[in-house]
Amino acid sequence: MRKKLKFYYRRIRGQLWFRPLLFCIFSVAGALIAHQADGMGFSDLVPDIDEETIGGLLDTISSTMLVISIFAVTSMLSAFSSASNTATPRSFKIVVTDDVSQNALSIFIGAFIFSIVATIALDNGYYGKTGRFILFLLTLLFFAVVILTFLWWVDRISRLGRMEQTIKQLEKVACTSLSEYIKNPYLKALPSSGELQNGKPIYANTTGYVQHINLETLQEFAEENQLQIQLNCLPGKFIHDNFIIAYISADDPIKVEVIREGVNRALVVGHTRLFDEDPRFGLISLTEIASRALSLGINDPGTAIEIIGSHERLFFLWHKVNEASAENTVIYNRVAVPNIEMEDFFDDAFRPIARDGADNIEVMLRLQKAFRAIATIEHTAIKKQALKNSKEAYRRAKTAIAYAPDIERLEKRCLFRRE
Repeated sequence: MRKKLKFYYRRIRGQLWFRPLLFCIFSVAGALIAHQADGMGFSDLVPDIDEETIGGLLDTISSTMLVISIFAVTSMLSAFSSASNTATPRSFKIVVTDDVSQNALSIFIGAFIFSIVATIALDNGYYGKTGRFILFLLTLLFFAVVILTFLWWVDRISRLGRMEQTIKQLEKVACTSLSEYIKNPYLKALPSSGELQNGKPIYANTTGYVQHINLETLQEFAEENQLQIQLNCLPGKFIHDNFIIAYISADDPIKVEVIREGVNRALVVGHTRLFDEDPRFGLISLTEIASRALSLGINDPGTAIEIIGSHERLFFLWHKVNEASAENTVIYNRVAVPNIEMEDFFDDAFRPIARDGADNIEVMLRLQKAFRAIATIEHTAIKKQALKNSKEAYRRAKTAIAYAPDIERLEKRCLFRRE
């Protein structure tokens, strides 16, 4: 239940309305809680602040914050549109969850709500001497926070939606999900070892991308029914009604139908992939930016070279977790989870770039340099795939580049030359 709540909390937290709503609640609470200071006996210790002074400050906030909030929303929408059009539409999910922009918008709207509520309460004599003083301090605090936030946000919005910032945000999200996968490749369940012996197939009951698998629910369900469940999908997998999502050790046909509903309830399926638990989606989104940059209409090899650098940094996340030291802490001992092949990670990251940039010598040289660097990681599968992709990229370039000296130069940089 905790993991499920955490999953839905992340989904809600990413919505644009969530933080403004929280700040509005805090603002209303702050405006009303100042009244509580009137009963604490500090009236002789605080100065008597005139209502007109506070009212003037609140009027200033209310008249400016709504305009700034509208301006903030307009600027954010422009940045979101720019990220989708210049990078990849998949980056919209990341750009829209930018913490600085969401916090700035939340503070602007919260300050506006605070000023309205405080003005109404002040005009109706809700505050005494101490309450007015506390309200005055809160108003000054809001002024300071709004000014600092505006300056911070202006610097951020000038970069939000630009190619460099979008790549940086995507790489950060990909790094988070990939790091979690490297630490727990089997999600703290048993590793899958092929098809379950005498296992009965369990089919999906919906069509879409697997966004989340609640292993706690599957473990409890398996314990209740004395089952072993072997999953055939991971977050990011596209499933349909005829897709086998798992194999279970049950012989009773009637029970299998009941179990099908139980297993499907543990899966969250949606129309799109999510970055949080899908380690491949970040690599795919970054590569889409590179492919777009290498198209004839854009012709921006520099961006593709930057993406190769991002991929290189991401693959070096395996550097500290080699095959010998990798551990899999098993908590869900009645559930088996398949592994993601290293070939899939390399295909997601490098194959489209090698295909679309085959005729660009600068891109292909940088790609071979990345393969040589990645091959230094002490991981057998990574070394194997780095060599394989180095050869394939060279063959693509040899077919696309007609200038022989460029091919000779590229061949000297290839990984297989070192073998």
